[in-house]
Amino acid sequence: MKPHVLVRFVSQTRWQSAGLILGTLLVASASAEPNRNDVVDVLHRSVAFFREHASAGGGYVFQISADLSKREGEGRVGQSTAWIEPPATPSVGMAYLQAYRHCHDPLLLDAAQETAFALVRGQLRSGGWDVRIEFEPKHRKAYSYRVDPDEGKKRRNTTTFDDDKSQSAMRFLMQLDQELKFQNAAIHECVTYALNAAADAQYACGAWPQRYTDSPDAKEQSAKDAAKDSNFQRASFPDTWSRTFAGDDYTDHYTLNDNTIADLITTMLDGWDVYGDRRYLESAIRGGDFLLRAQLPEPQPAWAQQYNHEMHPVWARKFEPPAISGGESQGVMKTLINLYRRTASETDNAERFLEPVPRAIAYLRRSQRHDGRLARFYELETNQPLYFTRKYQLVYTDDDLPTHYGFIVSSNLDSIERLFLKTQKTPVAELHRAKSDSAPKRSKQLDAEVSRIVNDLDRRGAWVESGKLRYHGDDDPTSHVIRSDTFSKNLKTLAEWLAAP
Repeated sequence: MKPHVLVRFVSQTRWQSAGLILGTLLVASASAEPNRNDVVDVLHRSVAFFREHASAGGGYVFQISADLSKREGEGRVGQSTAWIEPPATPSVGMAYLQAYRHCHDPLLLDAAQETAFALVRGQLRSGGWDVRIEFEPKHRKAYSYRVDPDEGKKRRNTTTFDDDKSQSAMRFLMQLDQELKFQNAAIHECVTYALNAAADAQYACGAWPQRYTDSPDAKEQSAKDAAKDSNFQRASFPDTWSRTFAGDDYTDHYTLNDNTIADLITTMLDGWDVYGDRRYLESAIRGGDFLLRAQLPEPQPAWAQQYNHEMHPVWARKFEPPAISGGESQGVMKTLINLYRRTASETDNAERFLEPVPRAIAYLRRSQRHDGRLARFYELETNQPLYFTRKYQLVYTDDDLPTHYGFIVSSNLDSIERLFLKTQKTPVAELHRAKSDSAPKRSKQLDAEVSRIVNDLDRRGAWVESGKLRYHGDDDPTSHVIRSDTFSKNLKTLAEWLAAP
């Protein structure tokens, strides 16, 4: 593994001067067909810049200021910190890998491995990843990283599944492990340890918590003990529920919020595809069976964001009440359909995963707002849409919403129904096929997009765009940023074009 490179400071004045002459450095006309040598050069320069200047220890954050002096994930971070949540470290690593699979440039595989080793260095003893990885030695001492000596001190050891953090890391690592033909011992051991820990962290009823701290063996036993009380019962409405947030800990709840369980089911299915270990398949199926039991009864046959161990919807954060969720319910339906598609040939009665979908679609159609969208929350039993004011008072009106959270969500019911009907008509043998690695096709649209990407690269090798830093205060003067999601998207598009015949 290469030693990590900390972000270098480049003055705002230098960057602005570079911008003044950018117009003279365009290497392709937006109206002309891209030149292959130019595209390869831009790919190499952009990767070199991102690895040297946007990376911390081989990992990445959400965005950095154009002058490279400020960085942030879901919060302000220093120059030696990498972030886990997409579009940060695992997403950038996956972009390197997907680009490599298109054009087979060894530089891309090397970059993907560098990012994987950052994740190896950030894996906790509990099996997964926290929100960040610290590479500065004095900051690392606060965490129980597997690669560091265990000195018996109490250190942060919290694996989190929230916002696809540990799941996205596992999915990237297992895909890279497969690409490397399972020959890199450090990567292989890291991802299989993580998958087994996630399987151990699953409650006996099939759900997962939002996060956990115990070692995998201890968590497995405590999870099974806690789940005994639920007796695998079905979800039901509580007799009463408080409209006031009490601030109780919610991290051990059965968590659908932000598609936590859906992402874990997908990850376990991918683990089964890559390693052929039926333990991962069985874990995914148990997760699906939990989702079946978590569907609330009529007249609201959909899903809540989180449940207690009595299978009642409960509070999480101060803006996440016990309620039916118009957002997570759509994610659950897509997960159940996908679970059927991937397991129908491997398990008996896989059709059970499709059974809840029509009822949920019909209910959510009845619940759509006048604008065709869905409320994030519907009151238990009354089905009235619930919202919050900026002071976090629970109300029935949407005229004073906080801006940091999606209290109104898009309706994807039509596309979910089309997928459901198509799945019903598809022969079982054709439901789950390996993804095709066939080369993409050239088109005028792709040519134009590649020309734009080539032209947009600045002299340093960065794609700079207008934007603010979210976590540096309202008075922060930053007006241009470099985003990891833009880099990943552009990189994959360049590689796709190079692979096209």
